[in-house]
Amino acid sequence: MHTRRQFLLAGSVLAAATFATFNQRRVSGATGPSSGKADESFEVVHPDGEWRRMLTPAQYNVLRHEGTERPYSSPLNDEHRSGTFACAGCQLDLFSSRTKFDSHTGWPSFWAPLDHAVGTHEDLSFGVSRTEVHCRRCGGHLGHVFDDGPKPTGLRYCMNGLAMTFKPAAV
Repeated sequence: MHTRRQFLLAGSVLAAATFATFNQRRVSGATGPSSGKADESFEVVHPDGEWRRMLTPAQYNVLRHEGTERPYSSPLNDEHRSGTFACAGCQLDLFSSRTKFDSHTGWPSFWAPLDHAVGTHEDLSFGVSRTEVHCRRCGGHLGHVFDDGPKPTGLRYCMNGLAMTFKPAAV
């Protein structure tokens, strides 16, 4: 007969192993994140050490290791000026401010990216299927896209503010 303590310990070990399995997604140095994007090639590539020098530690975690910033922590969440949101890794223009909306999720959200700006792939981390969004040019992780957004697309590109910079429109 098993004790409650043994049952809980076994469950904890199983949960930790499952979590570790789903989170074995790491950066493959010069080719960008390897989480299902191994078959893609990117125009902008750098060795891991160069990415570390180019980005802040928080940007590096998000863009190169698919981290997530805390909700409501990004100044870009409250950016309402006319302009363009670009990749913090390679400065490719990603989203127009015309497609930004307040999703009340705590992350900058858009209903559409600019043409040929982003790529996507299935993300199975945390044991659920989601659609990960990355920069088309450097492969940097931006966030995820969901189908609960506003018209006209019905999509919500939920992006990490750390993964982007903002370029105000010329006045």
